[in-house]
Amino acid sequence: MTVLLAVAGTVLILVVLLEAFETLILPRRVSRRFRLTRLFLRTTWLLWRRLAGLARQPNGRENFLSIYGPLSLLALFAVWAAGVVFGYALILRWVGGVAVTGTRGLPAMLYVSAGTLFSLGSSWTHTAVGGAQLLIVLEAGTGLGLLALVIAYLPVLYQSFSRRETNIAILDERAGSPPTAGELLVRKGTSYPETGAEFLRDWEHWAAELLESHLSYPILGFFRSQHDNQSWVAALTAILDSCALVMAGVEGGGQSQAQLTFAMARHAAVDLAAVFRTPPVRDGGDRLPPEQWARLVGFLSSRGSRVAEREGTFEALQELRETYEPYVIALSERLLMPLPPWIPPDEAIDNWQITAWETRPRRFRAPLPTRTPQ
Repeated sequence: MTVLLAVAGTVLILVVLLEAFETLILPRRVSRRFRLTRLFLRTTWLLWRRLAGLARQPNGRENFLSIYGPLSLLALFAVWAAGVVFGYALILRWVGGVAVTGTRGLPAMLYVSAGTLFSLGSSWTHTAVGGAQLLIVLEAGTGLGLLALVIAYLPVLYQSFSRRETNIAILDERAGSPPTAGELLVRKGTSYPETGAEFLRDWEHWAAELLESHLSYPILGFFRSQHDNQSWVAALTAILDSCALVMAGVEGGGQSQAQLTFAMARHAAVDLAAVFRTPPVRDGGDRLPPEQWARLVGFLSSRGSRVAEREGTFEALQELRETYEPYVIALSERLLMPLPPWIPPDEAIDNWQITAWETRPRRFRAPLPTRTPQ
């Protein structure tokens, strides 16, 4: 029996070290079916989102969901540490040669293993001889290695999060809150020939960095934005919507760059849906029915951004939407991050127009720059 426990302990330690290597060091998506980290995140997220559903107020629900990302990261480290402690304890139980004052059996080995991993300096309460000494040295080295990885991992993780959120914050004055393709096209950005290509090129780089960082560190996907009406899923969708409109026939600058940005953003949406094991949702509802399309055309025209007057514009847009909407809908449902509409809601207020010291949101008389009709 002790031999079987030692084998189980060895396997447990190897699994934990492999998970730590794949999560903290390996810069690519892992395709193995079973992963301890994935099982942990999937299980705890399902429980967390159910608890969030008990919140009565939307703000309370969103605040509760925002805790999950950082808390799950700390909990994951704790699970790894517990696995290493338990694994070494099982091996020490088989090897023997360790005597603990006042305790015996597996509890004593757990005490020795935990004291060694966390460097508690408890050597005065136990003695070790033979193979147990080597195991204690190995566990001490394992603990130092895990601690060094965690210390190096956290700054990299939060730097990636900060870069992602910086562009999402910039999108607030460009596309409104929540960001919408209609608002983005009529504000000074995509519709301007001199700035549209440059603007879309910046978001092509953002989508590429989003893909790379979230493939390497999937837990970043659970980190939420500062405002309830913003998220990386909404920003990615708004950019895809905008590029699809330009490619389908909205007149303005940056048509060729819109194709490049669309390709990169769709690549990010598809691959990240695979990372979170979310199959595409084909029956998630129509985000842009014909009557909404008519409103969108009227909205764009009234603000100086014209839609090409030719047959098949709406059908071309539908074909483009079918290539990415099932994936962003799947991400939205899994992460509980709402997708943005195509045009801003009535009386919408941007986040930059709201302060914490005013009981009512302030609406500025001077609107943001828009494209002047030619």
